[in-house]
Amino acid sequence: MSNADDRRPLATAYVVDDDESIRTLWRWLMESNGIPVRTFATAMEFIDGYQLGDPGCIVLDLRLPGMSGLELQDYLRRRNIEIPIVFVTGHGDVSAAVSALKGGAVDFIEKPFGYKHALAIIQKAFERDAEIRRWRARGERLSMLYASLTEREREVARCIAGGKVNRIIARELGISMKTVEFHRARLMEKMEVASVAELVQQLMQLSESIASAPRS
Repeated sequence: MSNADDRRPLATAYVVDDDESIRTLWRWLMESNGIPVRTFATAMEFIDGYQLGDPGCIVLDLRLPGMSGLELQDYLRRRNIEIPIVFVTGHGDVSAAVSALKGGAVDFIEKPFGYKHALAIIQKAFERDAEIRRWRARGERLSMLYASLTEREREVARCIAGGKVNRIIARELGISMKTVEFHRARLMEKMEVASVAELVQQLMQLSESIASAPRS
């Protein structure tokens, strides 16, 4: 019997290029190296065909009819869709490619390109995607743990993270030292940490996750 992990989509290279011969070349290169691949002629085809949340990276031609590669990058960024992008450029597009890197692209491949070099960059993009997913999963786990705290435990946690000792916390919250110690032990257990340093790290990551969450 297969487990749930076996049913997860494999990291896929989503190639977006209006040149059919280039799409065919990319498909051959990916399939020859055991990499799942899907190809699209336009940015809108990709938007319509991509299943939100599926792993992988976009191999994106900078110059496309209709919505350009840079415009697709901006479209995804504004919607907080975090899939790594590798741009493919011609000789005259290096300055635009640099702008793409500043916009968060993993790297760019300049035509004509060497196959090994291109595959190495795509592998780097896959690794970036895996890192993003680990970070997101960790943030979701921390949010769940934090949600299990009572309001008083959250107050104590914020005080601990602020570097305050039990005596100061007790005075500021108007409770006894023994009560502070009780809440401290409980929140550390619920947050699954063994030290103040770990707790501070978790609260910082929670804050970053909230700050980067999509706005309605």
